[in-house]
Amino acid sequence: METITSRANPLMTHIRKLSSSGSYRRQQGEFLCDSPKLLREAVLWKAEISTVVCTDPDELPPLDKSVHCVQVPSDVMASVSPMKTPQGVLFTCRLPKMTLPEKLTGKHYMVLDGVQDPGNVGTIWRTADAFDCDGLLLLSGCADPYSPKTVRASMGAVFRCPIWQCNARELHILLMNSDIPLYGAALREDTLDARQVDYTRAALAIGSEGRGLTKEVLALCHKTIRIPMSERCESLNAAIAATVLLWESYR
Repeated sequence: METITSRANPLMTHIRKLSSSGSYRRQQGEFLCDSPKLLREAVLWKAEISTVVCTDPDELPPLDKSVHCVQVPSDVMASVSPMKTPQGVLFTCRLPKMTLPEKLTGKHYMVLDGVQDPGNVGTIWRTADAFDCDGLLLLSGCADPYSPKTVRASMGAVFRCPIWQCNARELHILLMNSDIPLYGAALREDTLDARQVDYTRAALAIGSEGRGLTKEVLALCHKTIRIPMSERCESLNAAIAATVLLWESYR
């Protein structure tokens, strides 16, 4: 195991850039993860781990010989960790291919339209994985799915549930080719109670925290869905709304 004691080491600079820049992540084809738990998930689900940085090697799970392992002192870990309180383990993984498939063969998909909060995107990803969703489709304006905050909030779903990025036109073509209807969480004349929707095979669209679904995506929706709630409440947080709909489709 290599030992690094300098904060200015090129690897430490590389890790800081992976933490802060989405364009750098895409350029390098890597993303950053933190915590021993996430590392165990990555090993379990056979993620392509490139480098592991730790303060205590005894806490590491068995790793493939190809993984570059580095030990650093606590002050160096604090200088590169995206968390205020580092958990002693950071690691990098290869970015998976996000090329859109020609056809969706699963039953349930979640479409996110301008969901900007990385915590919400990660939580929805985690929930989609829990309720056997076959994948997420992220439209423009969504948080980077491979930012440290999103990855952390996904609680390991990043290694299990596929995610793709596309625009509204690409989404429309993909859903048409796959014969999958799109139901949007919004209000209009054709709105259905969420408990009355046929979720046998469907894609569910959730809009941004502030403005909801865009007109472009609403135009693609076969129907819209309303989650029944108290009259004194106007809406739900994007992640909570997604959870309700994912549970209904799972149920």
